[in-house]
Amino acid sequence: MDDPGPPRAVRAAFGADGTAIRLAGGKGGTWRVGDVVLKPSEGDDEVRWRAEVLIALPESPRFRIARPVRAADGDWLAGGWEATEAVAGHPDQRRVDDVIRVGVAFHELVAAVPRPAFLDTRHDPWAYGERLAFSDVPPPGPRRPSRLLDELLALRRPVVLPDQIVHGDLLGNVLFGDGLAPAVIDWSAYWRPPAWASAVAAVDAMVWHGIGPEVIGRWAHLPEWNQMLVRAAIYRLGTWDAAGWPQEPEDAYCPVVATIAHLAVPPS
Repeated sequence: MDDPGPPRAVRAAFGADGTAIRLAGGKGGTWRVGDVVLKPSEGDDEVRWRAEVLIALPESPRFRIARPVRAADGDWLAGGWEATEAVAGHPDQRRVDDVIRVGVAFHELVAAVPRPAFLDTRHDPWAYGERLAFSDVPPPGPRRPSRLLDELLALRRPVVLPDQIVHGDLLGNVLFGDGLAPAVIDWSAYWRPPAWASAVAAVDAMVWHGIGPEVIGRWAHLPEWNQMLVRAAIYRLGTWDAAGWPQEPEDAYCPVVATIAHLAVPPS
């Protein structure tokens, strides 16, 4: 029987020794081999950029980082795979407030990182959803009819906030371990206001993990919070439609969109 997981040449290139164990998340393609986590590259320019940023970041008392691992030839890629150090801990999506706090700290640490060029050439459902959330002109591409998306798009109002590099998928990518600072993994990079990244985590927690709308109130001090929530929900629903997944999760999103709409429309 074939040995599952990354090819042996890839494991050898990253010094990964041991049995390959498939990890949850990562679209089913992420593996732990010994003390190394391996996954296929989804964009070589992005992998190399992210690795160079992360390897240079100073340690923080507020969170840990899954540091990148170089291949034997000095590159950050081998055979189309990338690698990071395995870090202890597990995601806990119900700890959304802790996740947002970690995100705030992470974004403070990377605030001076310049905008990477690969963002201009990235074309996938997530990039489509993010552009739909912020662009005055909808990005090209098919979009299925969506009552929820149309409602949210009508709620958008202009905002003036500084953009910076952010982690756009925090909720499932912060690991918690006893006696350890939380760990940030699987950085999905976007050039948007940090409050938007926090709003994405809040929306994800409400839609998929049973968190009540009280979380919105706890973070209402973040700048343009109501509009960031609108854009977070557009991002997720726009991604769903662009990916062509079987059916928009209307039942899951309806109560959350209703809550966001109530906040976004000022009382008359």
